[in-house]
Order: sequence, then structure tokens, then C-alpha cells
Amino acid sequence: MSLKGKWRIVEMELWDASYLDMVEPAYILFDDKAGGEFAFGCVTGHIHNRAAEKSADFTWQGNDEMDEASGDGWAELQEDGSLKGEIRFHNGDDSAFIARPWPTSSTAC
Repeated sequence: MSLKGKWRIVEMELWDASYLDMVEPAYILFDDKAGGEFAFGCVTGHIHNRAAEKSADFTWQGNDEMDEASGDGWAELQEDGSLKGEIRFHNGDDSAFIARPWPTSSTAC
């Protein structure tokens, strides 16, 4: 299994599930271009990462309730197939997270 792809954030240390999915289902995405994005609650961010196959250290820029925000973080693939990491806000909160592979539909169109 690879770190690349979309992951459903299912738990964060500082915020409950109702906040995580306030605007849309919470997620973090790592793409093939050393980038990606995430969204949870009223926070969105564009990621610049240094990804290996099973881990990544990243910086991010985005918004928190429409105010500019930035920070850094990390993510690491776990033996059980989950993703564990942390998202840190510059001069602000740090929160650990757990994510699972994004659910895909088995229904063909």
C-alpha cells in the first residue's frame, strides 16, 4: 500500500467528528507531484511534501475560517493500513490525526 491517494480523516486529537465533517467529509490527499491538499472543519490547505512510499513530511498553506493559515505536518502509513500523522498550525494548534483509505464505490457507471 502507498501513501499516495485520498485518505478519509476519521479522528483528530483536538476536534470531534461533528467539527471534522462540518463543511465536507474530512480528508487528506497526497498526489504524485509532491503536493496534495486537506480539508477538515473550516480548514483547508494545499500541501507541499517530501513523500516517500510510506511517509511524508509536509508544509501547507491555506485557510482557517477564511483567515490565511499555514503550518507543517507529517504522515506515516501504519501496518494496519491506516495513516497516522499530525497537522500543525504556525503559532497555533497541533493535532494528531488518523485516516483510512478513502472509500470507493463498487458500482460501475
